[in-house]
Amino acid sequence: MTLSIVVLCWNDVKVIGDCLRSIYQETQGIDIEVIVSDNGSTDGSVEFIHQFYPRARVLENGTNLGFAKGNNEGIARSSGRYVLILNPDTIIRDRALEKWVAFADCHPEAGAFGCRVLNPDGSFQHPARPFPTIWRSWIAALYLRALAYVSDLFISDTYTGWKGMTQRLIDWQSGCCAMFRGELLKDLGGFDGQFFYHFEEVDLCRRVWDAGHSIIYTPDAVITHLGGQSVNRFPLRFELERWRNRYRYFYKHFGPQGARRCRLAVLAWISVRQLGWGLCGLFSASEVLKARLDMYRVTRDWNKRLDPVRFVESGDEPDIPTPMALQQS
Repeated sequence: MTLSIVVLCWNDVKVIGDCLRSIYQETQGIDIEVIVSDNGSTDGSVEFIHQFYPRARVLENGTNLGFAKGNNEGIARSSGRYVLILNPDTIIRDRALEKWVAFADCHPEAGAFGCRVLNPDGSFQHPARPFPTIWRSWIAALYLRALAYVSDLFISDTYTGWKGMTQRLIDWQSGCCAMFRGELLKDLGGFDGQFFYHFEEVDLCRRVWDAGHSIIYTPDAVITHLGGQSVNRFPLRFELERWRNRYRYFYKHFGPQGARRCRLAVLAWISVRQLGWGLCGLFSASEVLKARLDMYRVTRDWNKRLDPVRFVESGDEPDIPTPMALQQS
C-alpha cells in the first residue's frame, strides 16, 4: 500500500462527503486506503460514509478521543508507506496526493512532508510554521512580526514574507494535512495523547526532527481547507483547549520554567488583543465583537489564575465563568 489516509471525524457530515469525494476523484495513480476514525459522531456521519463511500474503512471510537488519540486509532491500523493525516473539511485538488507522494519518493532523507494549503477564497493559509519558543511567542503577542523583514531574529509564528510558492525545509506542518513516512510515524508512537486539540502536530513534527529526519514542504501539492468547522461550534471550549495544550507543549519541551514563562507571553497576547478590540468597540459595537471581548476576558482571567506547572502535572485548573454570549461553548 502506497498511501494511507487517516481522516478524523466528529459530527462532520456536512463536509466529509466533499472531502472523500475529492480523495477518490483526484487520486488514481497510486494505491490508497482511506481510514475514517470517528470520535462518537451523533449527526449521521458514520451512516453517511457507509452508504455513500463504502470503500472507506470506518473506525467507531464511540466517544470524542480528541485529535491525537482519534488519529492514533487510524494510524495503528494503517498499512501505507506513507500516512496522511487529513481533516474532514479539506478538498484535494488537481491530483495533489499523487504529486505529494512523488515528491516524497524523491526525498528519502525526509520523515514528513508539507504541502500548500489554501483558504476557500484561494488565499494562502500558512500551514507550515516555525517551532514555537518563548521569544517567538512574545514577538507574535506584541505584533512585532514585521521586524522579521529586517532580521530572522524576529521570526515568530510564521515564515514572514513567504507565501508558500517555493520548496523549503519547515519546522512543522499543520495537522489539517500532514504526511509522514508510515514506519517512522509508528516508531514514534503517533501523536502524544496528552494533546487533545492543538499542538499535537507541532510536538510530533519536533519528534520527527529529533529522530534525525527533516520535514520538507512542496508547493506542487495543493489542498483547500475550509477551517474551523468544529471550533466555530464551541469557541470557548476550543480556545481554552488551545492554551491548555500550549502549556503542555512548553512543559514537555522546555520544562516547568518554560511553562511559567509561556504563561506571561499568553497573558500579553490576550491583553494586547483585548485592548485593541476594546478600542474598536468604542466606535462600532456588535454582538460578534461583544462575544470576542467576552472570550478575551474569560480566557485572560483563566490564564491569570492558572498555575501552568500544577495544571500539567496534576490537571488542576481554575473554574470557567461563562458569559451569556458564550453559553454554547
